[in-house]
Amino acid sequence: MRAHCLPLLLLLLLMGLCYALPPLIVSREIERVMAAAAAGAAGPIDLAGCSAEPEEDMTTLELIRETGYAAEEHFVSTEDGYILALHRIPGSAGAGSPAVLLQHALLESSFCWVVSGRARGLGQSTAYLVHATYILADEGYDVWMGNARGNSYSRNHTSLSPSEPGFWNFSWHEMGKYDLPAEIEYITRLKKASSLLYVGHSMGTTAFYAMASERPAVASKVKAMFGLAPVAFTDHAKGPFWLIGSALRRAQRNRHSSAGNLEGTSEFFAQSGYFKFAAKCICNRPLLRDLCRAIVFSTVGFDPQQLNSSWLPLILSHTPAGTSFKTILHFAQGIESRRFLHYDYGAERNAAIYGSAEPPEYDLSKIDVPVALFWAENDFLAQPRDVLRLYDRLPRKIDMQRIDNPNFNHLDFLWGRDAPELVYSRLLRLMERYRA
Repeated sequence: MRAHCLPLLLLLLLMGLCYALPPLIVSREIERVMAAAAAGAAGPIDLAGCSAEPEEDMTTLELIRETGYAAEEHFVSTEDGYILALHRIPGSAGAGSPAVLLQHALLESSFCWVVSGRARGLGQSTAYLVHATYILADEGYDVWMGNARGNSYSRNHTSLSPSEPGFWNFSWHEMGKYDLPAEIEYITRLKKASSLLYVGHSMGTTAFYAMASERPAVASKVKAMFGLAPVAFTDHAKGPFWLIGSALRRAQRNRHSSAGNLEGTSEFFAQSGYFKFAAKCICNRPLLRDLCRAIVFSTVGFDPQQLNSSWLPLILSHTPAGTSFKTILHFAQGIESRRFLHYDYGAERNAAIYGSAEPPEYDLSKIDVPVALFWAENDFLAQPRDVLRLYDRLPRKIDMQRIDNPNFNHLDFLWGRDAPELVYSRLLRLMERYRA
């Protein structure tokens, strides 16, 4: 199955369920959209009659400014030519404010750090959650939010176009090798500072471990790292991610031995008109909000008490934000290998690239940065046994903190109702040790 068909299939599933339920006005719009898609029509989808909250169409910068904070956009170029967007809430102390870099998870963008801020949202007078981003800004931090190559805000390159397969020839390894160094070097140089603090969520932690183990000179500029739902080992991942990852790895291994490598040099789950339609016209409907929420929970862990389903149209209007299919394959390889390895190209190409039939393992013992990890028992993607294995291998440990809620899942670190109390208050206390 080709990767770009998956979003359409998911949408068709939702559409089929929605079509059978009242009111039937949705069916006409579905037919129009599908007819336009079949005809190859371009242009925006008419969302008349669907959710129309202004925040759903705002950018990260607009959402930040809506809360009353200043916001800036900066662009950095990587050594291999990608042009990345950095979003910033400047610190109240100007140049003297300590910098913290927030790096998002798979299929996310800087949006994930600001979605649950103080702005009016989805019929509510105030948001139900003040995110760590704004808490950090209130505490005087200079807050920077990265955008990994290929997501909605980082789709530019000095010589490649997103329409070319070569643009998508990357995984989280390149994010660690090139993206994070470019962001860290830019921030420290701009601020004339020797170091910054780093907070990563999920893939934002994965890329950091790759960077810190392979590029110690850059890692030396990180005073401390704080990992939310950290992912390095995926031996015990649960849910559809494990099933899909295992199937993809088997398919790739078969291609290695027959028709060549399953490269993955294509885009995966970019934000599109189809997702906008699902967010605004399907997941906004009271009868279907719980269905949409259940689909999300099936991948990250079930916890209906933490996620307000009325926020789904806003979240799904910005997420997924896209990545490369190769990034998915790299995670899938870890499920089978049970190790934290470089990308596996197959024995022949591995020998040419790495000098061995198998890809090398990232040496976590080389990470010379103090690290704190936050984990949850109900996290399908960062399973407790895998997190403990990671923590045991880190040479400079700050702390490993279990979230005091047995139902807390992978996304609750961002959007959970109790995240300020269970996560952010503890995170701030640890960060304070390294602030000066």
